[in-house]
Amino acid sequence: MRFPRRTPTRNHTDGRPRAKALVGIGLLLACGLLTAWLVPASPPPSPSAAPLAGVVGRVYVTNQLDNTVSVIDAGTNKVFATVPAGTAPEGIAITPDGRYAYIADNGSAKISVLDTRTNKIAATVPVGNKPTAVRLSPGGGSLYVANGGSDSVSVIDTRTNQVTASVPVGVSPVSVAISRDGATAYVANSGSRSVSVIDTRTQRVVRSVPAGRSPVGVAVTPDGESAYVANEAVATVSVVGLGARAVTATVPVGEGPFDVALAPDGSRAYVADLGPGKVSVIDTRSHHVSATVAVGPPGTDPFNLAVTSGAVYVTEQGAGILTVINPKSLKVVATVTVGTSPYGVAVSP
Repeated sequence: MRFPRRTPTRNHTDGRPRAKALVGIGLLLACGLLTAWLVPASPPPSPSAAPLAGVVGRVYVTNQLDNTVSVIDAGTNKVFATVPAGTAPEGIAITPDGRYAYIADNGSAKISVLDTRTNKIAATVPVGNKPTAVRLSPGGGSLYVANGGSDSVSVIDTRTNQVTASVPVGVSPVSVAISRDGATAYVANSGSRSVSVIDTRTQRVVRSVPAGRSPVGVAVTPDGESAYVANEAVATVSVVGLGARAVTATVPVGEGPFDVALAPDGSRAYVADLGPGKVSVIDTRSHHVSATVAVGPPGTDPFNLAVTSGAVYVTEQGAGILTVINPKSLKVVATVTVGTSPYGVAVSP
């Protein structure tokens, strides 16, 4: 039996299990942990599912243990299709025209290409070992794939669905961000406390920027001046000045920050905090947490984020739900039941 992978990096930051002072206590803790894995966390009480004004399109959620993708109508917050995908689907990205979804199949070292008109897999592309995250270039012509088990990034030409480059990066890359002009890709390397900076014209790493311990999420501001990096093991977000190539601010957030996403205008950074079941909201001008949004009790595991001008979407891996937050009121307006162990989320036009 496979258990939900609630946090891919939590157990290999130092490569060694922690010693137990007493064997009996260790066994009791282990039994309790096993029970927590076997019994899904209870989701928070469902709020009103009234649609948000002006929100349209579709939301796609990968369900890691079901090998499926849930397709949700963003206007109604209702699941209208469940699509078979590859083995252990994780990251997902949608082309700018909404025509295709690219899915990282972590268990089969492939990218599945989902035709969104037919809701069927149209192609698969072999990549490196344990692909975790995918990110499209602004025009949608190239797909960047973080291969966590190969310490590399695969670059796919989306016109041909062929790998055109394999770029060595740091240890255990978990996520990828692309600058708005498409000239640069940023890769969070959870095992080497760094962010690799790739020149997308040459497909080479041009520099490595230090981050905190176990950096797992990365997002770049619209002006391209800063990157926000979620450091899971130390409960912080590093603000990296990309010109200075150094950390310019460190923002404490909740336990186990796993993903970070920026508002379209760059004014806020949203951080999914695994441990306390909340989303931290960082004011990007002051580099301080300006608000927190409770999305469930501990164990619901808010994991990954997608942000539009009208909504913030959060996958909650332990609860099997997608939570929808109104970015104006910072209130939860809907919870949508999806599959088992939801991981990635992306929004189509």
